[in-house]
Amino acid sequence: MHFPTISLVFCLFFFQPFVYGQLDYKFYDTTCPNLTKIVRFGVWSAMANDTRIAASLLRLHFHDCISNTGGRFWSVALGRRDGLTANITAANTETPSPFESLDGIIAKFTSKGLDIKDVVALSGAHTIGFVQCFAFKFRLFNFSGSGSFDPSLDASLASNLQTQCPNQDDSDTTLVPLDPVTTTKFDNMYFRNLVNNSGILGSDQALMTDNRTSAMVINYSKYPFWFAKDFSDSMVKLSNVGVITGQNGQVRDKCNLVN
Repeated sequence: MHFPTISLVFCLFFFQPFVYGQLDYKFYDTTCPNLTKIVRFGVWSAMANDTRIAASLLRLHFHDCISNTGGRFWSVALGRRDGLTANITAANTETPSPFESLDGIIAKFTSKGLDIKDVVALSGAHTIGFVQCFAFKFRLFNFSGSGSFDPSLDASLASNLQTQCPNQDDSDTTLVPLDPVTTTKFDNMYFRNLVNNSGILGSDQALMTDNRTSAMVINYSKYPFWFAKDFSDSMVKLSNVGVITGQNGQVRDKCNLVN
């Protein structure tokens, strides 16, 4: 995939507040009428070489912006620009962490104009992709000083995870699928896992134990098309966070370098 095309997919916004303007579904119809096809087939090609690329693209949506991804499809307005600077502190502090409480995650979403439904729907991206053991290993051994695993975690899953992620430092970077049932399929199995106390991350399982979110989890676990629609809507909503307007920003010739 050519670098300018990549820059159209990954334009920097670092999860900034909502600002609308200068975006259009037909932004490139004249200058690059085949843009969406180029991006779509580029992503498909990358996924053929590495199935994890789909999950990586979804995660980048929380750090950057997107114009298209593999798997589910939705239309978003085009014309976003790249920022001229990068802020690693903002990226690390404003993006939700698997170690923080649900209250903290909801607060980060709402500060950007998103709501609780967006929190639950977008968490469904964990139906694909992998996570390193260090992000959840604290749930497996001596959880909260109990001498055992997190009681909100299914016992059979806990045992399997303890085997994959033994209580030693050299297992910290071992990759484990977030959805061990249908690892590479974008579906609603993530929510079915939560209902069965099989969420890998504590921050995910918390969605099932909170009255504000549990009903949505159950609904998504029963009705996959409902999840698919809400996920698409929330992704479009997220793509409008932090739009650079006026004369600010640029479309980079190379995605990792300012022009």
